[in-house]
Amino acid sequence: MDLHMMNCELLATCSALGYLEGDTYHKEPDCLESVKDLIRYLRYEDETRDVRQQLGAAQILQSDLLPILTQHRQDKPLFDAVIRLMVNLTQPALLCFGNLPKEPSFRHHFLQVLTYLQAYKEAFASEKAFGVLSETLYELLQLGWEERQEEDNLLIERILLLVRNILHVPADLDQEKIDDDASAHDQLLWAIHLSGLDDLLLFLASSSAEQQWSLHVLEIVSLMFRDQNPEQLAGVGQGRLAQERSADVAELEVLRQREMAEKKTRALQRGNRHSRFGGSYIVQGLKSIGERDLIFHKGLHNLRNYSSDLGKQPKKVPKRRQAARELSIQRRSALNVRLFLRDFCSEFLENCYNRLMGSVKDHLLREKAQQHDETYYMWALAFFMAFNRAASFRPGLVSETLSVRTFHFIEQNLTNYYEMMLTDRKEAASWARRMHLALKAYQELLATVNEMDISPDEAVRESSRIIKNNIFYVMEYRELFLALFRKFDERCQPRSFLRDLVETTHLFLKMLERFCRSRGKLVVQNKRKKRRKKKKKVLDQAIVSGNVPSSPEEVEAVWPALAEQLQCCAQNSELSMDSMVPFDAASEVPVEEQRAEAMVRIQDCLLAGQAPQALTLLRSAREVWPEGDVFGSQDISPEEEIQLLKQILSAPLPRQQGPEECGAEEEEEEEEEEEEELQVVQVSEKEFNFLDYLKRFACSTVVRAYVLLLRSYQQNSAHTNHCIVKMLHRLAHDLKMEALLFQLSVFCLFNRLLSDPAAGAYKELVTFAKYILGKFFALAAVNQKAFVELLFWKNTAVIREMTEGYGSLEDRSSSRRAPTWSPEEEAHLRELYLTHKDVEGQDVVEAILTHLNTVPRTRKQIIHHLVQLGLADSVKDFQRKGTHVVLWTGDQELELQRLFEEFRDSDDVLGHIMKNITAKRSRARIVDKLLALGLVAERRELYKKRRKKLASSILPNGAESLKDFCQEDLEEEENLPEEDSEEEEEGGSEAEQVQGSLVLSTENLGQSLHQEGFSTPLLWLQNCLIRAADDREEDGCSQAVPLVPLTEENEEAMENEQFQQLLHKLGIRPPASGQETFWRIPAKLSPTQLRRVAASLSQPEEEQKLQPELQPEVPGEQGSDEEHCKEHRAQALRALLLAHKKKAGLASPEEEDAVSREHLKAAPKKRQLLDSDEEQEEDEGRNRAPESGAPGIQKKKRYQIEDDEDD
Repeated sequence: MDLHMMNCELLATCSALGYLEGDTYHKEPDCLESVKDLIRYLRYEDETRDVRQQLGAAQILQSDLLPILTQHRQDKPLFDAVIRLMVNLTQPALLCFGNLPKEPSFRHHFLQVLTYLQAYKEAFASEKAFGVLSETLYELLQLGWEERQEEDNLLIERILLLVRNILHVPADLDQEKIDDDASAHDQLLWAIHLSGLDDLLLFLASSSAEQQWSLHVLEIVSLMFRDQNPEQLAGVGQGRLAQERSADVAELEVLRQREMAEKKTRALQRGNRHSRFGGSYIVQGLKSIGERDLIFHKGLHNLRNYSSDLGKQPKKVPKRRQAARELSIQRRSALNVRLFLRDFCSEFLENCYNRLMGSVKDHLLREKAQQHDETYYMWALAFFMAFNRAASFRPGLVSETLSVRTFHFIEQNLTNYYEMMLTDRKEAASWARRMHLALKAYQELLATVNEMDISPDEAVRESSRIIKNNIFYVMEYRELFLALFRKFDERCQPRSFLRDLVETTHLFLKMLERFCRSRGKLVVQNKRKKRRKKKKKVLDQAIVSGNVPSSPEEVEAVWPALAEQLQCCAQNSELSMDSMVPFDAASEVPVEEQRAEAMVRIQDCLLAGQAPQALTLLRSAREVWPEGDVFGSQDISPEEEIQLLKQILSAPLPRQQGPEECGAEEEEEEEEEEEEELQVVQVSEKEFNFLDYLKRFACSTVVRAYVLLLRSYQQNSAHTNHCIVKMLHRLAHDLKMEALLFQLSVFCLFNRLLSDPAAGAYKELVTFAKYILGKFFALAAVNQKAFVELLFWKNTAVIREMTEGYGSLEDRSSSRRAPTWSPEEEAHLRELYLTHKDVEGQDVVEAILTHLNTVPRTRKQIIHHLVQLGLADSVKDFQRKGTHVVLWTGDQELELQRLFEEFRDSDDVLGHIMKNITAKRSRARIVDKLLALGLVAERRELYKKRRKKLASSILPNGAESLKDFCQEDLEEEENLPEEDSEEEEEGGSEAEQVQGSLVLSTENLGQSLHQEGFSTPLLWLQNCLIRAADDREEDGCSQAVPLVPLTEENEEAMENEQFQQLLHKLGIRPPASGQETFWRIPAKLSPTQLRRVAASLSQPEEEQKLQPELQPEVPGEQGSDEEHCKEHRAQALRALLLAHKKKAGLASPEEEDAVSREHLKAAPKKRQLLDSDEEQEEDEGRNRAPESGAPGIQKKKRYQIEDDEDD
């Protein structure tokens, strides 16, 4: 359907409204029904808004609705319906279409609707229409709240919405380009003034009884001052100030200098006598497309402007990469309109501002407003505070928004807009506009606080000091500008946003610097994010309240009563186990790893006197975890169950300690909360250093944003250029980082500035440009590579290398400093290389590392030096490819079969084969060959079989052989082959050499940490290394393992500088900046190296001690217990010795059977089961300082369970 051809029904409806005869409008009898029909048609219009366009083309509002509004006001139903229809017709085009259409057809409809709206705005610019609206609104506001009906409130709201819609119509930019001319918007404002509607708006804003209209009033006021500048508006009618006159004179002088320079250039281009010969010249030294010199076909005076880009089509920039356009255009209205607006602002500030802004803030906080209504609040804050500051500064007029809470509110919204702009890319431009409004409000808050500093009133200056003390103390206010600079995107954010950001940053830094100088020392807040684990709440209230026995004597006193209850319950074999579940099915911890927690729960029940629950829980746990008889065997007798519960009661089981102060709410809770990882913000205080804070701005992203704004120095104001130069001067002069500006685009800008005919008007810029260029040429005289560095933006590390010499960073870092090679060392290296290079099946570099006993070297250093000496052609000659032997010969296959038959019954078949095979191969090669020969059916048959280890708590005191066992184990592991990962072998060799050279310093550092009270963190670190070695040995693959401190003691140790130095020496990698949180065990360290590192952490005193027994002695049973302990200790030592022999492949099957039989006879089954629990060992090493021997020989119980299942 052609939209210019009106629908017949719509035409008939419009004809039934009435007709205009002269100045009198005659309505038809069906006028009211026709208006309602038009409202109904608008409700059901299609997505092209066809009804709206047809009504606009027919000019229904101008020819029918406005005359009805002005001449038939007494007909209240008709008047209400016409107002309702007008509100619908004048609603913004963006609201009609949802957003700006991208399709050409819908864009055409959008622009057509916009054209009709602009026509409506011109039609409303009459005193008569606004006079009727103001009279009606005045009569409605005269009614008290008890007399005002619901339809009266609706009519008030519709009148305010109609005024809002008319003011919201955007101006036609082609018609409103001239300042001091009366535009359609100015005519509308003047009609509002003549009708008295502005006084009604002031009444609505100041009345406490009309707070429900506060957001509507604020929106109308913001649209009234849409194109105005508050500083210019405040100076209207006061004559031109001397500052304004001087600014205009300077601008005219710049234009005059440019004009004179252009005239001079044109005069130089013309000769005294006309030459008919245009001329063609050959430009020597400048090549054309081919190999010949360039031929120039124009006059010589044009040669200076020659460029290879002349005549080329400029490259089109895609829309998604184009710079954002400026949407807000400020213009100067007619003088009478500006005078009216100035008086309105003054009255608004005196009578309405504080009350209205407080009401709007309350609506926003209580979420009574619509989405994004806070933008009107931020606009009003910025505009009226700037007007107050420029007119006659009176802080009391804006006291409602002059507080720390307002700073916080603006900062919150600014951060939210910033985050949404980064996430919601489709609406990034809209979020950028809102962020610009918030930035303007933040800038005006800072400017007002800065103005309060020079107030003659002491109370005002004190208030300013308090506000500055708060905003400078909080870290978020200081970090805000850095975040905005680093994420500035000119595709979404216009140049005006960057200008305001630069000016706001300049003001903030100036205030902060002045405040630091006046205070001497400034203490500020510092926040750091840490990851903690939430403390567990204990299961039973009695245990939470602390009314439980803690000492061994109290436990022994409680046991007789528990024993009687257990005797009665143990006889009941039908004890129900349905109500007690020993594990948490919803927990993230696997069920297999919750045994230790079940043991703690059993102990808690016993300590609380709940013997039946403890017995039920024990039997339920036995059903869930039958492996290893940890909770007793399936055929356990009642007496053995009671003895096992007694051992559990007296055992020092590890438990998660709760906080010392338990509140009343915490005591009442009986449900157990899961342990979850939380991100805790650690707040501390530190002394503020202004230069350190300024160094945060010394990065290429910030400098590029400043240079981007400096490119438009001719359009910038003098204040903006001053802010840019001041910041760049701070970086270059105060921080001595002038090399940040050593960039080719910056130098091109300086060249354009220095060659500008009006350069005299930019003295500050010219002086700074000469300063930077002088610094560069001084550096270039020393460092010839500085010219190449001009091509790149640089960071602080590159700047330091440019100025102090390349490689200076590595020289400063002792960890990166490679020791020099002496002539004796080079001769020794040459001799070792010539000796071992022809040995078949041997890695030359590994052999050199083994025999090189001088200064510790890494594999990489040796390879590079061999290449430098000319002994090798390239580093690639030393790249290891797993093994040197690729094909299996017949003899090697027979040897492999013989070794497999020999060690097939051992615990570690693959390990023994790798130790005894002649041609060394990787683990993966041997496994593949065994599968190919059919000796094994699947890989799991070659997994290491692990037996249950005795806990260190049952070893006797005074046993000196433990240290020997550990040292023997470490010596044997040195001969073990490396992991099967080919990439791991090269990195592991380097790490092994470094660790071998640092064993002595590591032991000394570990002893000093032991003396400082870091025994528990060292034991935790030792356990982590051993567990990582076990995992890598079992899985056959390696990956970086994070060291996660789960206790406060371990967390404090990880932050200790000496402890971090120890981690560096052990080869543990620190977290990568911005990506990781924890230190990590590198993937290149092999299990052998990890165990060697763990052994170097053992304390000499602890290596000679052994853990006390788990069960405390009973006074009446000391004699029998001593004999039992001696026998138990001997059995434990034999079992431990057997374990190490088995690991080295030296144990015979007869010794294994003998020790296992002796162990079954001698050791009590319950204690053995208790001590073998994996989670107990891990939690003891994590939560409390152990008293056991070196834990480096302990293995995980989990592997035994898995192997049992596999077998």
